[in-house]
Amino acid sequence: MGKAEENKRHKRNSLLTQSYNLFTTKGISDTSISDIASKAGVAKGTFYFYFKDKQYIINYLIARKSEGLLVKAIDNLKVAVQTNPELPVEEKIIILADSIITDLSKDPKLVKFLNRNLNLGFYVKAYMDESLITTVNVQEEYAKIINSCGDKWRDDKLMLYTIIEFISSTEHSIIVDKLPCDLNEYKPYLFDSIRTIVNVYKI
Repeated sequence: MGKAEENKRHKRNSLLTQSYNLFTTKGISDTSISDIASKAGVAKGTFYFYFKDKQYIINYLIARKSEGLLVKAIDNLKVAVQTNPELPVEEKIIILADSIITDLSKDPKLVKFLNRNLNLGFYVKAYMDESLITTVNVQEEYAKIINSCGDKWRDDKLMLYTIIEFISSTEHSIIVDKLPCDLNEYKPYLFDSIRTIVNVYKI
């Protein structure tokens, strides 16, 4: 990589880092593009060279942060499958959900930033905005899981949306608001609900 390309990558990464820092400290609505550019040490016009507007960088950061959670969850699932190759689809999804929720519980700042927007990070990234695909192709990873046991589905995309929406509202209420109970107390009910959702969509 040449010096010019390295400099571009550095500026882009700096804009992403400072955007996230400002969004999680000052708040999204109170953070302007000028604030982001100033913190990143670049001109305001440079922001628009890399990102079309503030909403796009918000969406991109949600997808990127969600992806980090998913990468770790997939690694955990691979370990579990090595131990038990006969895991049914619903148990594989629960392993992913457990990993994601556990990691989120350690980072309330990230939970507040996502603000019930896991669906933007996972579902929208998978099926609606290919520009948000970076390291992990969510659609491909999801297809591997739901097709691994030979099951047939009524609407696999809608199933993914439903599961993520359910997890998204749960993680915000439980982790941020600590309502209606402790996370560990709620997990068995959450996982039973995921099993029910999966079976509703299974033919």
